[in-house]
Amino acid sequence: MARPARYPPGLDSERGSAHACLHPLTPNRAFVPAMPADPSPPPYSLKRLAALPANIRGAFYVGLGTFFLVLMAALAKHLGETLPVFVIVFVRFLAGLVVLLPVIWRLGFANLRTGRLGLHMIRGGIGFMGNLALFFALVHMAIGDAITIQFSRPLIMVVIAALFLGERVGRGRVLATVLGFCGIVMITRPFGSGFEPWALVALAGAVFATLVALSIKLLTRTEQTMVIMFYFALFTTLLSAIPAIIVWQWPSPVEFALLILTGALGMLGQSLFTHGIGTGETSFVLPFDYLRILYAFILGVIWFAEIPLAWSFAGAATIIISSVYLLRSEQKEARARAKP
Repeated sequence: MARPARYPPGLDSERGSAHACLHPLTPNRAFVPAMPADPSPPPYSLKRLAALPANIRGAFYVGLGTFFLVLMAALAKHLGETLPVFVIVFVRFLAGLVVLLPVIWRLGFANLRTGRLGLHMIRGGIGFMGNLALFFALVHMAIGDAITIQFSRPLIMVVIAALFLGERVGRGRVLATVLGFCGIVMITRPFGSGFEPWALVALAGAVFATLVALSIKLLTRTEQTMVIMFYFALFTTLLSAIPAIIVWQWPSPVEFALLILTGALGMLGQSLFTHGIGTGETSFVLPFDYLRILYAFILGVIWFAEIPLAWSFAGAATIIISSVYLLRSEQKEARARAKP
């Protein structure tokens, strides 16, 4: 299978501003290697799917991938009721590393040479903290609210770009960012007895995920995608193993199977999401990532009996509106910069 021609802005290109590289949810979003083509003829259903326009197919893959990623988050929340979060995070990272090793073996370990080991280590540390914060938030608060807060990354990127990267931020982006943070306040509800402190942990996870995206932008200037993926999986596994050993609790056979399923869903969801982004136009397919919020609220009601409050719906709508505005405005600027 040929490498997709289009990728999320900023991940495989140096063109564009810093916040062009970012869109939630996976704190460690990286590309999954393409698998060899199957010589056998595809089933009829796959033929029908292949006959659809590229944007429709891309939206389908993104929507399906985001569902698997939310299902992974729901399983992690379920497992967190009986297992330490450190153990869940460690097994998730370990599963990703185990999946990558056969691919690395086939490509050759000599291709993993890097002159930026320090930056890989920093990215691994930040990614570990981001996943840890997200999983703690998933276990202790409503899954719909925890997932929604992850979509604040474009807002955080605007703040980082303005304060630390010296980028000019227009009035429209400032207003959209302020509006988005108002949405976070609605979910956190600091103005009454319903204050949700774990929402601050979820927000910290979004900040770490933003920094991960920035590190990816730096690494892709000199490193191959597989190198970035391998060192991230390696360092996050090593770092998460330390607290996991300290609080280690042997999972039951059912829990162990669910842990493996959690890791598999994460890899499958990320693969489908990445394939969808590469199949269709980014501006068309990327908004379908917001289905993640809908999936999270539905699973929260069905699985965990979490009835969303009106503030949760209002906050989610506010964050979505502001994030979509920031995404659209960045795409317009990227097209303007691409013109000769």
